[in-house]
Amino acid sequence: MAHAGVAARTLATDTIAAVSSGTGAAAVAVIRLSGPRVGEAVRALAGRLPPPRRASLARLADSRTGEGLDSALVLWFPGPASATGEDMAELQVHGGRAVVAAVLAALFAQPGVRPAERGEFSRRAFLNGRMSLAEAEGLADLIAAETAQQRRQALAHAFGHLADRVEAWRGALVRGMALVEAGIDFAEEDDVPAQARALARPGLEALLAELDAALADRRGAMVREGAAIAIAGRPNAGKSSLMNALAARDVAIVSDEPGTTRDVLEVALDLDGHKATLIDTAGLREASGAVEAEGIRRARARIDAADLVLWVHDAGIAGEIVPDIATPPGAEIWVVANKSDLAAAPTTTPGAARILAVSARTGAGLGALTGALAAFVAARAGGAEHPALIRERQRGAVGEAADHLRRALAGWEALSDELVAEELRLAARALGRVTGAIDVEDLLDVVFREFCIGK
Repeated sequence: MAHAGVAARTLATDTIAAVSSGTGAAAVAVIRLSGPRVGEAVRALAGRLPPPRRASLARLADSRTGEGLDSALVLWFPGPASATGEDMAELQVHGGRAVVAAVLAALFAQPGVRPAERGEFSRRAFLNGRMSLAEAEGLADLIAAETAQQRRQALAHAFGHLADRVEAWRGALVRGMALVEAGIDFAEEDDVPAQARALARPGLEALLAELDAALADRRGAMVREGAAIAIAGRPNAGKSSLMNALAARDVAIVSDEPGTTRDVLEVALDLDGHKATLIDTAGLREASGAVEAEGIRRARARIDAADLVLWVHDAGIAGEIVPDIATPPGAEIWVVANKSDLAAAPTTTPGAARILAVSARTGAGLGALTGALAAFVAARAGGAEHPALIRERQRGAVGEAADHLRRALAGWEALSDELVAEELRLAARALGRVTGAIDVEDLLDVVFREFCIGK
């Protein structure tokens, strides 16, 4: 995708290099170069340029001293048919730290070659029209993916599925604008303006419905950020023990002393390929001091923002279980009757979607609880590998486009053709910020600083 007005004024004049295969000793390390002086730098170290896109074995030497550095595979990718749109090369060297450091030092000694900044290779690819901004964000998410579902979703974005969808939305807006502007061009004709508007409106109404549906769909954000599962309950119910059991490691301090958990603790879980964040909160009771009161305040705030609340109850305490919290909007409350090895769990309780009996001490019931959690998260994030708005930046731009389109349709009869066309133009411009089809220089630092060096 070309980005008019961006690539033309940001052509690189320097050449960058970085290790793109990660840090630490390894069998092989990949050093990438991109920029106008890549060919000269490779010749200086390898003595020649290999045929394009063919791996060639070469002995690398420091051009300053003639000292041998390594035996490496060298690949040469002339621009613009390269990942960044510029001349590129890869040096596949042995992965020892001393080897990598020596090769990088020899490269940086070449005129015009400097270390790459975070995300600079991908940023150059965007500026040279090799990927859209949405594809770049998908690539960043793919690198950071921790679960299979995150990988699938990020891969869809990196392959341009979201960009294609947004461009289809922009196309629908452009068609609507063309019809409205036809009415402006032929304003002296009695029937043309009214007929043009009549033709434009159904498509724009359908587009607005599609934008609203995409904004209402939070599945993609849940896959990327993970479902928030809060563990709540009264003191000494076994919340921290349950946290440790589900995390399969000692995350929280377990003690018989009430009020041990003062702050919110979090741990990431992979539930059958879905990401979730498990949140241990302070026991809810009348606080005995200012520190505990602050912990309880933070606990209630995290509970209110959770997708699911596990209300942990001591099964040994008889009587009706009534969670001391309101159900967060769009969330559920489950009662987890802990210490089921000591007493039978209740069969019904008001205010909870379901009851599960477990013993954090013996592990009884934990498998069923984990399976239920995985099913809950999978249901909430189901189908989210398809193109979806997963970042707040994307949602903000599409939301702005929907607002402009809504204003145009609301004033369809009252507004002039010129004002309707302007609202549609602003809507198309907002959508353009999702893919970078318009000048988005102010957003680039925010987007590309998420990348690692070498990408």
